[in-house]
Amino acid sequence: MTTNKYFYCGKFGIERETLRVDSKGRLAQTPHPFGNDEHITRDFCENQIELVTPVCSSIDEALEALAGLDKKARDVLAENGETIWLYSNPPHFDSEDDIPIADFTGDHSSKRAYREVLEKKYGKKLMLFSGIHFNFSFAEEFLHDLNTDKEDFHSFRDTLYLRLYKQLMTHSWLLVLLTAASPYYDASLDKDGKSGIIMSEYSSMRNSRRGYWNKFLPILDHRSLRTFTGSIKKHIVTGSLYSASELYLPIRLKPKGLNSLENLAANGVDHIELRMFDLNPSAPLGIDGRDLGFAHLLILYLLSQPDFDFTPELQETAAAQHKNAALLEPDLRLLERGMSIIENMEGFFAGNESASEILSFEKNKITSSACFSKAVADQAL
Repeated sequence: MTTNKYFYCGKFGIERETLRVDSKGRLAQTPHPFGNDEHITRDFCENQIELVTPVCSSIDEALEALAGLDKKARDVLAENGETIWLYSNPPHFDSEDDIPIADFTGDHSSKRAYREVLEKKYGKKLMLFSGIHFNFSFAEEFLHDLNTDKEDFHSFRDTLYLRLYKQLMTHSWLLVLLTAASPYYDASLDKDGKSGIIMSEYSSMRNSRRGYWNKFLPILDHRSLRTFTGSIKKHIVTGSLYSASELYLPIRLKPKGLNSLENLAANGVDHIELRMFDLNPSAPLGIDGRDLGFAHLLILYLLSQPDFDFTPELQETAAAQHKNAALLEPDLRLLERGMSIIENMEGFFAGNESASEILSFEKNKITSSACFSKAVADQAL
């Protein structure tokens, strides 16, 4: 598989959420200044910017596109005395009155209605958490080469992406472990009127039990794309979910064009979305390209792994491990498993110098972590 000339090819995209703040570092209370620009839009609230790159042929190209959008956004904001808050956890705010719902109107008024539902169900504070979403699809030529039995291509593609989805759901904790970057938060997240910086028990609040999760764990049926979309639809019909957009899991399967459950069911999977990346304040664009490179390598590695039955019990375990990885002191077994997976990936990508450098970069994060170092020292005694 790794020798296929299209193996490393694909389409890449980045979505970056950030908050707009004024010169005092408070949430900006001005209207969204970018009109209906499809590449500089809003997420939950009026003061939350989402930069959406076009579809690109490499991670480097996607980062270059993100840099262009970042500069454009910062230039416009600077004219208003505002800037971008490059942290996943929000700055201080007095109350939820400082969090205006995104003012979508006209043909987009349904987006506002959806956000009003979220406000009633979860409150506005949760929606301030911001991060990076990474979108990826395999090259069509690569998928055709894999389809050696000449199955119906659309069915083959959907089955492949669904299999990958299950693997990524069970390994999402590893990406949290390696990219968590939000241990500090302002006390106003806890209670209106409070202030002061708090060191939390989490390395990533938005991925922790305090972060983006439904009030229940939606159990899905992964036997086929039809049963998968059907199980999501059942949660909507019963009222557990307002829409598929409310499915707060770290991985999503996405269709081409309109992002709707109906489009996904009718036209199949176009790409897969990884939603767990924190904003990295030490990286100028909020994300280190090596972390996205690792995510790409992990996708390619997991594609080679055997299929399995993603039972309700395994779905519960996957969510629990994801939240555990968001702790400042995660379960040592996750650190050991993470090391083992990266070492297996080193063998899988042997001979690829670029992959070797990325894997070494990520491996060093585990070996240099205080928890892992202490465990190694204890074992040596």
